[in-house]
Amino acid sequence: MKLHITNGRIIDPTSQLDAQHDLFIDNGQIVAIGPNYDDFTADLTFDAEDLIVCPGLVDLRTQLKDASQEHSSIIESETKAAAKGGITTLCIPPDTDPVIDSPAVIELIEDRAKKAGRTMIYTIGALTQNLQGQLLSEMMALKDAGCIGISNGQNTIKNTLIQRRAMEYAATLDLTLFINAADPWLQNQGCVHEGMVSTRLGLGGIPETAETIAVARDLLLIETTGVSAHFHNISTAVAAEMIREAKSRGLPITADVSAHHLHLSEHDIGNYDSLSHVLPPLRSLRDREQLQQCVRDGVLTAICSNHQPLDNDAKLGPFAETTPGISGLETLLPLTMKLVDDDEISLQQAIASLTCNPAEILGIEAGQLTIGSRADICIFDPNSHYECQPQQFASAGKNSPFAGWLFNNEVCATISNGNIVYQRGI
Repeated sequence: MKLHITNGRIIDPTSQLDAQHDLFIDNGQIVAIGPNYDDFTADLTFDAEDLIVCPGLVDLRTQLKDASQEHSSIIESETKAAAKGGITTLCIPPDTDPVIDSPAVIELIEDRAKKAGRTMIYTIGALTQNLQGQLLSEMMALKDAGCIGISNGQNTIKNTLIQRRAMEYAATLDLTLFINAADPWLQNQGCVHEGMVSTRLGLGGIPETAETIAVARDLLLIETTGVSAHFHNISTAVAAEMIREAKSRGLPITADVSAHHLHLSEHDIGNYDSLSHVLPPLRSLRDREQLQQCVRDGVLTAICSNHQPLDNDAKLGPFAETTPGISGLETLLPLTMKLVDDDEISLQQAIASLTCNPAEILGIEAGQLTIGSRADICIFDPNSHYECQPQQFASAGKNSPFAGWLFNNEVCATISNGNIVYQRGI
Protein backbone atom coordinates (compact mmCIF):
# COMPACT_ATOMS: atom_id res chain seq x y z
CA MET A 1 0.00 0.00 0.00
CA LYS A 2 0.96 3.63 -0.53
CA LEU A 3 1.37 5.48 2.74
CA HIS A 4 1.90 9.21 3.24
CA ILE A 5 3.16 10.41 6.63
CA THR A 6 2.67 14.15 6.92
CA ASN A 7 3.95 16.96 9.16
CA GLY A 8 6.21 14.78 11.32
CA ARG A 9 9.57 15.69 12.81
CA ILE A 10 11.77 13.18 11.02
CA ILE A 11 14.91 12.14 12.90
CA ASP A 12 17.36 9.83 11.15
CA PRO A 13 20.81 9.64 12.78
CA THR A 14 22.28 7.85 9.74
CA SER A 15 21.73 10.85 7.46
CA GLN A 16 21.87 13.41 10.31
CA LEU A 17 18.34 14.46 9.39
CA ASP A 18 16.26 16.33 11.95
CA ALA A 19 13.55 18.36 10.25
CA GLN A 20 9.85 18.53 9.59
CA HIS A 21 9.16 16.66 6.37
CA ASP A 22 6.69 14.31 4.77
CA LEU A 23 7.52 10.65 4.21
CA PHE A 24 6.24 8.72 1.18
CA ILE A 25 6.07 4.92 1.25
CA ASP A 26 5.24 2.58 -1.61
CA ASN A 27 5.50 -1.21 -1.81
CA GLY A 28 7.22 -1.44 1.56
CA GLN A 29 9.96 1.07 0.73
CA ILE A 30 10.61 4.74 1.39
CA VAL A 31 10.37 6.42 -2.02
CA ALA A 32 10.66 10.09 -1.03
CA ILE A 33 11.34 12.44 1.86
CA GLY A 34 10.36 16.08 1.55
CA PRO A 35 7.52 18.56 1.22
CA ASN A 36 5.91 16.82 -1.76
CA TYR A 37 6.25 13.97 -4.21
CA ASP A 38 4.74 14.29 -7.69
CA ASP A 39 2.15 11.80 -8.90
CA PHE A 40 1.84 10.09 -5.50
CA THR A 41 -1.68 9.10 -4.56
CA ALA A 42 -1.72 7.66 -1.05
CA ASP A 43 -3.95 4.79 0.03
CA LEU A 44 -3.60 6.10 3.58
CA THR A 45 -2.40 9.39 5.04
CA PHE A 46 -1.07 9.54 8.60
CA ASP A 47 -0.87 12.98 10.21
CA ALA A 48 2.24 13.08 12.43
CA GLU A 49 1.99 16.71 13.50
CA ASP A 50 3.84 17.29 16.82
CA LEU A 51 5.13 13.70 16.65
CA ILE A 52 8.62 12.30 16.08
CA VAL A 53 9.12 9.96 13.14
CA CYS A 54 12.24 7.81 13.44
CA PRO A 55 13.49 4.44 12.16
CA GLY A 56 11.89 1.36 13.67
CA LEU A 57 13.81 0.28 16.75
CA VAL A 58 16.28 -2.62 16.60
CA ASP A 59 16.56 -4.70 19.78
CA LEU A 60 19.81 -6.63 20.06
CA ARG A 61 18.68 -9.09 22.71
CA THR A 62 15.19 -10.51 23.12
CA GLN A 63 15.17 -13.75 25.07
CA LEU A 64 12.34 -16.03 23.94
CA LYS A 65 13.04 -19.41 25.50
CA ASP A 66 10.07 -21.13 23.84
CA ALA A 67 10.46 -19.53 20.40
CA SER A 68 11.51 -22.77 18.72
CA GLN A 69 8.87 -25.06 20.21
CA GLU A 70 6.18 -26.33 17.86
CA HIS A 71 3.30 -25.53 20.22
CA SER A 72 4.58 -22.16 21.41
CA SER A 73 2.69 -18.90 20.80
CA ILE A 74 5.48 -16.77 22.25
CA ILE A 75 6.47 -15.22 18.91
CA GLU A 76 2.89 -14.08 18.35
CA SER A 77 2.64 -12.34 21.74
CA GLU A 78 6.15 -10.89 21.82
CA THR A 79 6.13 -9.51 18.29
CA LYS A 80 2.86 -7.82 19.24
CA ALA A 81 4.63 -6.34 22.30
CA ALA A 82 7.57 -5.28 20.12
CA ALA A 83 5.25 -3.46 17.71
CA LYS A 84 3.57 -1.69 20.63
CA GLY A 85 7.05 -0.58 21.74
CA GLY A 86 8.04 0.76 18.31
CA ILE A 87 10.42 -2.15 17.67
CA THR A 88 10.54 -3.54 14.14
CA THR A 89 13.57 -5.82 14.44
CA LEU A 90 14.31 -8.42 17.13
CA CYS A 91 17.46 -10.47 17.64
CA ILE A 92 17.08 -13.80 19.47
CA PRO A 93 20.03 -15.49 21.24
CA PRO A 94 20.55 -19.23 20.80
CA ASP A 95 19.45 -20.45 24.24
CA THR A 96 15.92 -21.34 23.21
CA ASP A 97 14.30 -24.74 23.68
CA PRO A 98 15.51 -26.49 21.58
CA VAL A 99 18.79 -24.63 21.09
CA ILE A 100 19.38 -22.74 17.84
CA ASP A 101 22.11 -25.09 16.64
CA SER A 102 20.53 -26.43 13.45
CA PRO A 103 19.04 -24.92 10.27
CA ALA A 104 15.68 -26.56 11.08
CA VAL A 105 15.26 -24.50 14.26
CA ILE A 106 16.16 -21.29 12.42
CA GLU A 107 13.62 -22.02 9.69
CA LEU A 108 10.90 -22.69 12.27
CA ILE A 109 11.50 -19.39 14.07
CA GLU A 110 11.66 -17.39 10.83
CA ASP A 111 8.48 -19.04 9.56
CA ARG A 112 6.66 -18.13 12.78
CA ALA A 113 7.89 -14.55 12.50
CA LYS A 114 6.67 -14.24 8.90
CA LYS A 115 3.25 -15.55 9.86
CA ALA A 116 3.04 -13.07 12.74
CA GLY A 117 3.94 -10.35 10.24
CA ARG A 118 4.80 -7.62 12.73
CA THR A 119 8.58 -7.57 13.08
CA MET A 120 11.71 -8.97 11.51
CA ILE A 121 13.37 -11.63 13.65
CA TYR A 122 17.04 -12.49 13.32
CA THR A 123 18.66 -15.43 15.06
CA ILE A 124 22.06 -15.90 16.64
CA GLY A 125 23.32 -19.46 16.26
CA ALA A 126 24.91 -21.62 18.93
CA LEU A 127 28.70 -21.47 19.19
CA THR A 128 28.89 -25.04 20.49
CA GLN A 129 26.53 -27.97 20.08
CA ASN A 130 23.59 -27.65 22.47
CA LEU A 131 25.57 -24.83 24.14
CA GLN A 132 27.48 -27.44 26.14
CA GLY A 133 30.90 -25.91 25.45
CA GLN A 134 32.43 -29.15 24.17
CA LEU A 135 31.98 -29.56 20.41
CA LEU A 136 31.84 -26.68 17.94
CA SER A 137 28.55 -26.22 16.12
CA GLU A 138 28.15 -26.39 12.35
CA MET A 139 28.68 -22.66 11.99
CA MET A 140 28.79 -22.70 8.20
CA ALA A 141 25.38 -24.40 8.02
CA LEU A 142 23.97 -21.95 10.56
CA LYS A 143 25.28 -19.00 8.57
CA ASP A 144 23.85 -20.38 5.34
CA ALA A 145 20.49 -20.82 7.10
CA GLY A 146 20.40 -17.13 8.02
CA CYS A 147 22.12 -16.69 11.40
CA ILE A 148 23.68 -13.26 11.71
CA GLY A 149 26.12 -14.22 14.45
CA ILE A 150 27.26 -16.87 16.89
CA SER A 151 27.03 -17.08 20.69
CA ASN A 152 27.08 -19.54 23.53
CA GLY A 153 24.22 -17.68 25.19
CA GLN A 154 24.38 -17.56 28.97
CA ASN A 155 26.61 -20.65 29.04
CA THR A 156 30.23 -19.65 29.49
CA ILE A 157 32.72 -21.92 27.70
CA LYS A 158 34.95 -23.08 30.51
CA ASN A 159 37.72 -24.56 28.38
CA THR A 160 39.77 -21.63 27.07
CA LEU A 161 41.22 -23.68 24.20
CA ILE A 162 37.72 -24.51 22.94
CA GLN A 163 36.84 -20.82 23.21
CA ARG A 164 39.86 -19.92 21.13
CA ARG A 165 39.13 -22.55 18.47
CA ALA A 166 35.51 -21.38 18.29
CA MET A 167 36.65 -17.77 17.82
CA GLU A 168 39.08 -18.79 15.08
CA TYR A 169 36.35 -20.70 13.24
CA ALA A 170 33.92 -17.80 13.53
CA ALA A 171 36.60 -15.41 12.25
CA THR A 172 37.17 -17.52 9.11
CA LEU A 173 33.44 -17.34 8.38
CA ASP A 174 33.26 -13.59 9.09
CA LEU A 175 30.67 -14.24 11.79
CA THR A 176 30.29 -11.85 14.71
CA LEU A 177 30.69 -13.47 18.10
CA PHE A 178 28.15 -12.28 20.70
CA ILE A 179 29.43 -12.63 24.26
CA ASN A 180 27.74 -12.65 27.67
CA ALA A 181 30.73 -12.12 29.90
CA ALA A 182 30.43 -13.95 33.23
CA ASP A 183 32.83 -16.16 35.13
CA PRO A 184 30.63 -19.08 36.31
CA TRP A 185 32.82 -19.88 39.31
CA LEU A 186 32.84 -16.34 40.67
CA GLN A 187 29.16 -15.92 39.87
CA ASN A 188 28.48 -19.19 41.69
CA GLN A 189 24.96 -19.19 43.19
CA GLY A 190 24.84 -15.42 43.60
CA CYS A 191 21.69 -13.50 42.72
CA VAL A 192 22.53 -9.82 43.43
CA HIS A 193 25.52 -7.51 43.18
CA GLU A 194 28.10 -8.18 45.86
CA GLY A 195 28.03 -5.10 48.06
CA MET A 196 26.19 -3.31 50.81
CA VAL A 197 22.75 -4.49 49.74
CA SER A 198 23.69 -8.17 49.41
CA THR A 199 25.22 -8.04 52.90
CA ARG A 200 22.19 -6.30 54.41
CA LEU A 201 19.73 -8.70 52.82
CA GLY A 202 21.83 -11.81 53.40
CA LEU A 203 21.77 -12.76 49.71
CA GLY A 204 24.55 -14.39 47.72
CA GLY A 205 26.56 -11.74 45.90
CA ILE A 206 27.99 -11.67 42.38
CA PRO A 207 31.21 -9.63 42.43
CA GLU A 208 32.12 -7.26 39.62
CA THR A 209 35.13 -9.49 38.95
CA ALA A 210 32.74 -12.17 37.68
CA GLU A 211 32.25 -9.87 34.70
CA THR A 212 35.65 -8.20 34.44
CA ILE A 213 37.69 -11.42 34.50
CA ALA A 214 35.52 -12.88 31.74
CA VAL A 215 35.82 -9.68 29.69
CA ALA A 216 39.61 -9.67 30.14
CA ARG A 217 39.92 -13.28 28.95
CA ASP A 218 37.78 -12.71 25.89
CA LEU A 219 39.51 -9.46 24.94
CA LEU A 220 42.85 -11.26 24.91
CA LEU A 221 41.42 -14.06 22.78
CA ILE A 222 39.79 -11.55 20.41
CA GLU A 223 43.16 -9.89 19.96
CA THR A 224 44.74 -13.29 19.25
CA THR A 225 42.11 -14.56 16.81
CA GLY A 226 40.94 -11.35 15.14
CA VAL A 227 37.27 -12.29 15.46
CA SER A 228 34.71 -9.49 15.44
CA ALA A 229 32.87 -9.55 18.76
CA HIS A 230 30.03 -7.86 20.55
CA PHE A 231 29.64 -7.81 24.33
CA HIS A 232 26.06 -8.05 25.57
CA ASN A 233 24.71 -6.41 28.72
CA ILE A 234 27.80 -4.80 30.21
CA SER A 235 26.90 -3.99 33.82
CA THR A 236 30.06 -2.74 35.54
CA ALA A 237 32.10 0.44 35.18
CA VAL A 238 35.40 -1.46 35.15
CA ALA A 239 34.33 -3.74 32.29
CA ALA A 240 33.11 -0.74 30.30
CA GLU A 241 36.49 0.97 30.76
CA MET A 242 38.27 -2.20 29.64
CA ILE A 243 36.18 -2.14 26.46
CA ARG A 244 36.94 1.57 25.99
CA GLU A 245 40.68 0.87 26.14
CA ALA A 246 40.44 -2.14 23.81
CA LYS A 247 38.47 -0.15 21.24
CA SER A 248 41.09 2.60 21.37
CA ARG A 249 43.65 -0.02 20.36
CA GLY A 250 41.58 -0.97 17.34
CA LEU A 251 40.09 -4.26 18.48
CA PRO A 252 37.00 -5.15 16.39
CA ILE A 253 34.54 -4.99 19.27
CA THR A 254 31.27 -3.31 20.21
CA ALA A 255 29.14 -3.46 23.36
CA ASP A 256 25.64 -2.74 24.59
CA VAL A 257 23.90 -2.09 27.89
CA SER A 258 20.36 -2.87 28.95
CA ALA A 259 17.91 -0.03 29.53
CA HIS A 260 17.25 -1.18 33.09
CA HIS A 261 20.94 -1.04 34.05
CA LEU A 262 20.94 2.63 33.04
CA HIS A 263 18.12 3.44 35.46
CA LEU A 264 18.24 0.95 38.34
CA SER A 265 20.86 -0.04 40.89
CA GLU A 266 21.25 -2.59 43.68
CA HIS A 267 19.25 -0.27 45.93
CA ASP A 268 16.13 -0.83 43.82
CA ILE A 269 15.96 -4.39 45.11
CA GLY A 270 14.56 -2.72 48.22
CA ASN A 271 13.04 -5.32 50.49
CA TYR A 272 13.57 -8.43 48.36
CA ASP A 273 11.70 -7.17 45.26
CA SER A 274 12.03 -10.13 42.90
CA LEU A 275 10.98 -7.98 39.93
CA SER A 276 14.46 -6.45 40.19
CA HIS A 277 16.11 -9.89 40.09
CA VAL A 278 18.05 -9.89 36.83
CA LEU A 279 21.30 -11.25 35.36
CA PRO A 280 23.74 -9.62 35.21
CA PRO A 281 22.60 -8.12 38.50
CA LEU A 282 21.79 -4.48 39.09
CA ARG A 283 25.07 -2.94 40.17
CA SER A 284 26.13 0.01 42.33
CA LEU A 285 25.13 3.64 41.84
CA ARG A 286 28.64 4.35 40.62
CA ASP A 287 28.36 1.62 38.02
CA ARG A 288 25.06 3.03 36.81
CA GLU A 289 26.51 6.54 36.48
CA GLN A 290 29.58 5.26 34.62
CA LEU A 291 27.45 3.19 32.24
CA GLN A 292 25.50 6.35 31.39
CA GLN A 293 28.82 8.13 30.80
CA CYS A 294 29.97 5.35 28.48
CA VAL A 295 26.77 5.70 26.44
CA ARG A 296 27.48 9.45 26.16
CA ASP A 297 31.06 8.73 25.08
CA GLY A 298 30.10 6.12 22.49
CA VAL A 299 31.81 3.23 24.29
CA LEU A 300 28.46 1.45 24.69
CA THR A 301 26.85 2.16 21.33
CA ALA A 302 23.55 0.31 21.72
CA ILE A 303 20.82 0.08 24.36
CA CYS A 304 18.86 -3.17 24.41
CA SER A 305 15.83 -4.50 26.28
CA ASN A 306 17.33 -7.83 27.38
CA HIS A 307 13.66 -8.80 27.33
CA GLN A 308 12.70 -11.99 29.15
CA PRO A 309 8.96 -12.57 29.55
CA LEU A 310 8.11 -14.67 32.59
CA ASP A 311 4.86 -15.92 34.08
CA ASN A 312 3.76 -14.71 37.50
CA ASP A 313 4.91 -17.87 39.29
CA ALA A 314 8.50 -17.27 38.20
CA LYS A 315 8.68 -14.20 40.45
CA LEU A 316 7.05 -15.77 43.51
CA GLY A 317 8.96 -17.24 46.44
CA PRO A 318 12.23 -16.31 48.15
CA PHE A 319 14.29 -13.83 46.11
CA ALA A 320 17.18 -16.21 45.38
CA GLU A 321 14.78 -18.89 44.10
CA THR A 322 12.93 -16.64 41.64
CA THR A 323 13.80 -16.54 37.95
CA PRO A 324 15.89 -13.56 36.85
CA GLY A 325 14.50 -11.43 34.05
CA ILE A 326 12.58 -8.29 33.12
CA SER A 327 9.91 -7.80 30.47
CA GLY A 328 11.47 -4.90 28.60
CA LEU A 329 10.15 -4.51 25.06
CA GLU A 330 7.47 -1.98 25.93
CA THR A 331 9.69 0.11 28.21
CA LEU A 332 12.78 0.25 25.95
CA LEU A 333 11.88 3.49 24.18
CA PRO A 334 10.50 5.46 27.16
CA LEU A 335 13.43 4.44 29.39
CA THR A 336 15.94 5.50 26.74
CA MET A 337 14.12 8.76 26.11
CA LYS A 338 14.04 9.40 29.86
CA LEU A 339 17.83 9.69 29.64
CA VAL A 340 17.26 12.52 27.15
CA ASP A 341 14.74 14.21 29.42
CA ASP A 342 17.28 13.97 32.27
CA ASP A 343 20.02 15.50 30.04
CA GLU A 344 22.14 12.36 30.25
CA ILE A 345 22.36 11.84 26.47
CA SER A 346 21.25 13.77 23.38
CA LEU A 347 18.14 12.96 21.36
CA GLN A 348 20.26 11.92 18.37
CA GLN A 349 22.34 9.62 20.59
CA ALA A 350 19.24 8.04 22.08
CA ILE A 351 17.65 7.27 18.74
CA ALA A 352 20.96 6.07 17.25
CA SER A 353 21.48 3.68 20.16
CA LEU A 354 18.11 2.09 19.38
CA THR A 355 18.23 2.11 15.57
CA CYS A 356 21.26 2.51 13.32
CA ASN A 357 23.89 1.48 15.88
CA PRO A 358 22.40 -1.95 16.71
CA ALA A 359 21.64 -2.46 13.00
CA GLU A 360 25.29 -1.83 12.19
CA ILE A 361 26.37 -4.29 14.91
CA LEU A 362 24.11 -6.94 13.37
CA GLY A 363 25.23 -6.08 9.84
CA ILE A 364 21.67 -5.63 8.57
CA GLU A 365 19.92 -3.00 6.47
CA ALA A 366 17.69 -1.47 9.11
CA GLY A 367 17.55 1.46 11.49
CA GLN A 368 17.51 4.20 8.85
CA LEU A 369 15.11 6.41 6.94
CA THR A 370 16.67 6.79 3.51
CA ILE A 371 15.20 6.61 0.04
CA GLY A 372 15.06 2.99 -1.07
CA SER A 373 15.31 1.55 2.44
CA ARG A 374 12.74 -0.78 3.94
CA ALA A 375 9.90 1.19 5.51
CA ASP A 376 10.35 0.24 9.18
CA ILE A 377 9.24 3.26 11.18
CA CYS A 378 8.42 4.26 14.74
CA ILE A 379 6.19 7.28 15.39
CA PHE A 380 6.01 8.51 18.97
CA ASP A 381 4.61 11.44 20.92
CA PRO A 382 7.26 13.36 22.92
CA ASN A 383 4.53 15.32 24.70
CA SER A 384 2.56 12.35 25.98
CA HIS A 385 2.38 11.47 29.66
CA TYR A 386 1.38 8.05 30.92
CA GLU A 387 1.92 5.65 33.79
CA CYS A 388 3.69 2.35 33.23
CA GLN A 389 1.20 -0.41 33.93
CA PRO A 390 2.74 -3.86 33.30
CA GLN A 391 -0.65 -5.55 33.46
CA GLN A 392 -1.48 -3.63 30.27
CA PHE A 393 1.59 -4.99 28.44
CA ALA A 394 0.95 -6.83 25.19
CA SER A 395 3.80 -9.14 26.19
CA ALA A 396 2.98 -12.42 27.88
CA GLY A 397 5.41 -11.32 30.59
CA LYS A 398 4.21 -8.67 33.04
CA ASN A 399 7.41 -8.89 35.09
CA SER A 400 8.59 -5.29 35.23
CA PRO A 401 10.00 -3.26 38.14
CA PHE A 402 8.85 -0.03 36.44
CA ALA A 403 5.18 -0.24 37.48
CA GLY A 404 3.99 3.21 38.48
CA TRP A 405 6.82 5.07 36.74
CA LEU A 406 5.66 8.11 34.78
CA PHE A 407 6.80 8.04 31.17
CA ASN A 408 6.75 10.36 28.17
CA ASN A 409 7.25 9.43 24.50
CA GLU A 410 4.43 6.96 24.00
CA VAL A 411 4.46 5.07 20.70
CA CYS A 412 1.61 6.22 18.43
CA ALA A 413 2.24 3.92 15.48
CA THR A 414 4.68 1.31 14.27
CA ILE A 415 5.18 0.56 10.58
CA SER A 416 6.89 -2.64 9.45
CA ASN A 417 7.73 -3.16 5.79
CA GLY A 418 5.29 -0.39 4.89
CA ASN A 419 2.38 -1.83 6.88
CA ILE A 420 0.95 -0.28 10.05
CA VAL A 421 1.34 -3.07 12.60
CA TYR A 422 0.45 -1.02 15.66
CA GLN A 423 -1.59 2.14 16.19
CA ARG A 424 -2.35 3.67 19.57
CA GLY A 425 -5.94 3.24 20.65
CA ILE A 426 -6.73 0.66 17.98
